[in-house]
Amino acid sequence: MALGESITIFPWFQLYFTENPGMAFGMEFFNKLVLSVFRIVAVVGIGYYLVQLIRKEYPMGYIVCIAMIFAGALGNIIDSVFYGVIFNHSYGQVATLMPASGGYAPLLHGKVVDMLYFPLIETTLPAWVPIFGGQEFVFFRPIFNLADSSICVGVFLLLIFHSRTLSFSLSKKPSSSKDEKE
Repeated sequence: MALGESITIFPWFQLYFTENPGMAFGMEFFNKLVLSVFRIVAVVGIGYYLVQLIRKEYPMGYIVCIAMIFAGALGNIIDSVFYGVIFNHSYGQVATLMPASGGYAPLLHGKVVDMLYFPLIETTLPAWVPIFGGQEFVFFRPIFNLADSSICVGVFLLLIFHSRTLSFSLSKKPSSSKDEKE
């Protein structure tokens, strides 16, 4: 697909090809290289934390939540690090894999591909609505990818179901089965 093209699966679900140059929802607070290096450091830290949780036999639900966050962050890093190197641009054309002239960006400067779009409600706001009256309104406008979904679901499940585990893990270390035997 070329940049901006979409395929309608259902009226409320489209595959819409866009490239995200920054963080969530396209926000750009940092230089792309700084953002990529930060992402790599964060994933290494989350990976280390995940290994420690497994070794200390934390509850499986908590480990799964952290693993979802880790997997999503890793997926976005892979896009950000390599996508610009292995594809040329998608403006008005379908990108070419491994073009002879090289990719559109150097290592660590690529964009993240987003493609899931759920315009659940598309309407025009009534004229009587202050400020926004008469304007187009789309409920759930963000376009995202599976990695973003994995991060969001992991964080939401963590906050909803594991608040006690999270507060416990920040204040104390759980006793492992090895410690109880000694």
